[in-house]
Amino acid sequence: MDLRNSRGSLIRGGLLGLAVGAGVCYCVYRATSRKKRNEGAEEAGLKGEIIQKEHEDRLCSTSWGEAQIATPEQAPILDDNIFSSTRQKDSSCLQQGMNFPASPDGLEANHIQSLIYLLESMEDPLIQEQALITLGNSAAFSINQDIIRNLGGLSVIGSMLSVPADNIKEKALNALNNLSMNIKNQEELKRYITKICEETSSSPLNSELQLAGLRFLTNMSVTNDYHYMMSSSIPCFLYLLLDGDERTQTQVLKVLVNLSANPAMTDHLLSARAPFLLSLFDGCTNKEVLLRVLVFATNLAQHMNKESAIASQHSEDSIFAMIWGNSTQCTQKLASLLHHQDAEVKNQVAKLIML
Repeated sequence: MDLRNSRGSLIRGGLLGLAVGAGVCYCVYRATSRKKRNEGAEEAGLKGEIIQKEHEDRLCSTSWGEAQIATPEQAPILDDNIFSSTRQKDSSCLQQGMNFPASPDGLEANHIQSLIYLLESMEDPLIQEQALITLGNSAAFSINQDIIRNLGGLSVIGSMLSVPADNIKEKALNALNNLSMNIKNQEELKRYITKICEETSSSPLNSELQLAGLRFLTNMSVTNDYHYMMSSSIPCFLYLLLDGDERTQTQVLKVLVNLSANPAMTDHLLSARAPFLLSLFDGCTNKEVLLRVLVFATNLAQHMNKESAIASQHSEDSIFAMIWGNSTQCTQKLASLLHHQDAEVKNQVAKLIML
């Protein structure tokens, strides 16, 4: 029994050391590279938060599209030791110390392989959480995204969504979020969209778990490829827009804006029930929320065939009825917003009025 405890302590110590080396330096990387990322990102109405420059053109190609990278909030405890890189099940191999690179971009395939093995084979929640944090941090680098995929890590991380503990699912979603910045990864990660939509719907309102799910869906909705898999969740997204706090409203609007940029989604969105929507067209609405609501409406107006939309059967509380069915009220609200103190809001209102 003492031997088991000793081995468990050694494994935990090694893993915590790995997590810190990657986690702390990742935060430094984020701070120093943010300016460079923003300068390189293509303007598309609302700038997407994208880490890998080589994916920006592909992921920002959708009109008004947004992408968001997840940043794990926990900074692990510093420890210079790390477990062995072998995948052998002999626990003595896991006790061997090694010098681990200080930055997550210095991770080698054998380090990542060991993390995936621990995540796959250990049921200790502490190990699972730290492994997910470190894998998520390392996935901020495109080379590691490919390594994780090639080592079968996407399915291992995805399996953590079935763990009952919310903190484990949240860290898994953060890791999948960063991994979803890779086009080849998205092709595999699409299998989790339906499950994550359901998880987002059933999670406690405004929880970190719910926000993590929305961030993943934001990245997966930057291109049009997987919008059809989210169409049935539009009522859930609108519920979160109604009852969520400002953080949740902002995040769910990023998904809705991306969906509205796809002409194929226009009818799905116009027919959705949202009797509250016009109330957000107000100068008292949070600026980030207001701006995205206006972009959402602008996208729909750009893609909408007004004659066919009017001829279609829309309920009295549908998005179409709320905006275009209440033309007088909508016009009054937009006219008032032309005097908004924020220039971006005024410009977006002008674009909507001109359509």
